[in-house]
Amino acid sequence: MGTSPVTLAGEAVGTIVGVADAVGGVVRWVFDNAIWLALAAGVLLAGWEALQRRLAERALAKRTYVELVPSAEFAPSPEQIWRQGMQLISAAGAGRWWVPARARTVRLRLRADGKKPMSYRIEAPAGARALLAQTPYGARVEVIEAAPIADKRRKYVVRAVLTLRGEPGARLRDVPLDPDPLQPLIDAVADLKTRFGDLAEVCVDLSPASRWRLAVHRAQIMQRARDKGRREAQRDARWISREADSSFGLRQLLDPAEGQRSGRGRMAMSPQPRRLERETVLRKLTQSTGLVRVQILVRCASNKEGRAEQRLARVNAALDVFAGATSLASQGWSLGPVRIGPDRWPWCKRFDERWTSALMRPARNGWAHLEELAGLLKPPTGAASVPLLERDMPTFKNGADLIPQGWHRGPDGQERLLATHEDDTLFEVQSGKSSWGKTMRAQVQAVASAHNDRGLAFVDPHGDSFSDVARYLAHDKIMERIALFDLTVRSEDDLLGCWNLLDMSSGQRPYEVVAAVVDAMSTALGWDDVSAPRALTILTKAVEALVAVNTRATAAGLPERQATIFQVRPLLTDAAFRALALGALDGEAARWWTSSFLDLPREGLLTVLNPLERLGANPVIRAFLGSPVSGYDIRRAMDEGHVVWICPPGTGPTDRLLVSLIVRDFLRAGLSRRDLPEAKRRPFRFYLDELISLDSGASTVIAQITEELRKFGCRLHGMTQLLQRLTPTTRAALLQNASCLSTTAGSVEAIAQITNQWPGSSVTPQDAAGLERWWHYASFTVAGKRIGPLRIRGPELKEVFGRLAKPARVGALRKAAHTNAGARPLSALTAAALAQEEQVREYLTGLTPQAPPAPDDQSEEQYA
Repeated sequence: MGTSPVTLAGEAVGTIVGVADAVGGVVRWVFDNAIWLALAAGVLLAGWEALQRRLAERALAKRTYVELVPSAEFAPSPEQIWRQGMQLISAAGAGRWWVPARARTVRLRLRADGKKPMSYRIEAPAGARALLAQTPYGARVEVIEAAPIADKRRKYVVRAVLTLRGEPGARLRDVPLDPDPLQPLIDAVADLKTRFGDLAEVCVDLSPASRWRLAVHRAQIMQRARDKGRREAQRDARWISREADSSFGLRQLLDPAEGQRSGRGRMAMSPQPRRLERETVLRKLTQSTGLVRVQILVRCASNKEGRAEQRLARVNAALDVFAGATSLASQGWSLGPVRIGPDRWPWCKRFDERWTSALMRPARNGWAHLEELAGLLKPPTGAASVPLLERDMPTFKNGADLIPQGWHRGPDGQERLLATHEDDTLFEVQSGKSSWGKTMRAQVQAVASAHNDRGLAFVDPHGDSFSDVARYLAHDKIMERIALFDLTVRSEDDLLGCWNLLDMSSGQRPYEVVAAVVDAMSTALGWDDVSAPRALTILTKAVEALVAVNTRATAAGLPERQATIFQVRPLLTDAAFRALALGALDGEAARWWTSSFLDLPREGLLTVLNPLERLGANPVIRAFLGSPVSGYDIRRAMDEGHVVWICPPGTGPTDRLLVSLIVRDFLRAGLSRRDLPEAKRRPFRFYLDELISLDSGASTVIAQITEELRKFGCRLHGMTQLLQRLTPTTRAALLQNASCLSTTAGSVEAIAQITNQWPGSSVTPQDAAGLERWWHYASFTVAGKRIGPLRIRGPELKEVFGRLAKPARVGALRKAAHTNAGARPLSALTAAALAQEEQVREYLTGLTPQAPPAPDDQSEEQYA
């Protein structure tokens, strides 16, 4: 027989009662042992927290550090920034499997301490070292392995924690990349002072979005949205009910019968909560790709009271650039003048722990997409205006081996005189309109170099510059080595130095002297192997012969019997003089004169003689070039660090020929320094004013100076009104090798020649064209790095060297300059130049017995 239903029911009831008793027993046991259970749970939770903390500390103790150094042309695209952000997320999770989520972080540290405008570092788990060795930014960002930062303690320190404040899922503002989103932050720290120990740092900690945390957060947001919807529906229902009651009461007052027919009135329908769209509620939290947890810590410090607080306020204001539907707001609250937050005990201890270890403890709403943080995921771009610090470009001080460049106004509103190092400043080009400060700036630089015990030659076609600088050079150490060659003299009693182009008394190599003279004259006159081959040959042979005569004269101890360039005429036209000169030549050189020379037509000689006649027709130039022994020796000036001032007589065709000879001699003297070890080649600067007039005479020589003389210690500063009027070869060489480029105001077309050399710069030709007098835009090279272009005010002699001025000693300076140049009265030099042919003839007569001229020799009367 089967079991009866009554029996089954009884058994079921007994089972239920037994289970109920068991549950009740468990509940009673839990209740009786609640304290112990709570204690055990607390111990387990504390142990778990301790384990998590220990693992986090162990993971965060081993980090890798890199610094990103962008180039001046750095301009990342949104795609590159996105890839960088995804790489950072991968770097954050590069730790071991047991690393807690709070320690899976990557830190972006933006730091300014007055030594750098703003450094950009990435700190990540040690396992991310290989991942961070390269960036999606390519070659325009250099990745440098760095070490942990060890800061000195500052007296005053303030802290802040910034959180995302706004509706859940709302986004920060979409900040464009140009201008750079970091620009407000750069401006906020631009005036940090190292002498006060100022420091400002912003640390942006990123952590990958945990799936379960994100799911919980989404669920919380959806639940809050539903609750809000219900509350709004209930509120609407109350309003509807009130409106219905009010409407019924009004109808009853107007028509009591209507009220009796309808009873209490119609029941109002309660509104239902609106349906929630998941994407609408969660917004940015809908997509998990590129979603990270964010923690932003700010710390400012200083050794001067009040500066850290002011800096923190400016940093907080700078980060307002990201404020949109969500903003970056500082944690804490204020009670009157007292601020309660991370900067106060006991919260500061927790802040310092997170600051030191990069431990992640973000706020509840600390979720952001990489696009929102794009401005923080990269170093400053080329579009950022970075402040110039003293470490980037020094301030000029007398005697500090610096070259003054111009006055620059810093972020603090104060001006300082920028300078470049002597050894860094190789070649400089200045362009711009006349009387706008180019020459004054060059004069200031020349005076500084002179006081730095450096050698220089200043070529000024106007002749006014020496009078401007004289009072600042009138010092004993400069008087010993200054020389003045002023060819603007007019009176017979005026003192003038002299220069024999063919002087061999300093031990020059004959072939170098010949090449320098021939190349200078042929370049100035436009001769080459195609247009004037015969003239080139005649001039070369004539100079060779006279150099040979001078070599023998100096070897014999008779330098005063040397020939000058003006003895080329008697050599070509006077058979008796030529016959005497042949005695100083070797057989091969003399053979050309006794064979090939006799077959040359008269026109070939005239081509050579005409420019020499033009030189001799100017009494000052004839006196300057007509003496046998030179007071002018640019090679000696280079080796001994002399200060040489050269004032050519003008800018006409004959003057350009003289300038061509002078500038070509610069090249010859520089190249001749091959015989010196590199360590003994003292740097020497050439300042060439009115470069257009000098270049038209010297042609490619200026280009050769910039291209070939750097290794021989020579430097060049060129000033010109119109860069495009220089020969293409000279212009290309100057722009290619310039350490410093500057322009004053001028025409847009002229200024574009300079501004085109500043790619990526915000300075346009129109900006420079509107400059006021004495103002320049300039770029510089400091320690191999280009600085600028910067807007600077040109320095003036009086404001830079006012304390060095000695106007009472200007007369003594001029006397020393003339003495060192071997200057004599113009009348004495003129007489010596006119008598030199006879001096050479007498020397040659004693050297070689005079022979009668050959019957087929060409007589001087032919060329009269």
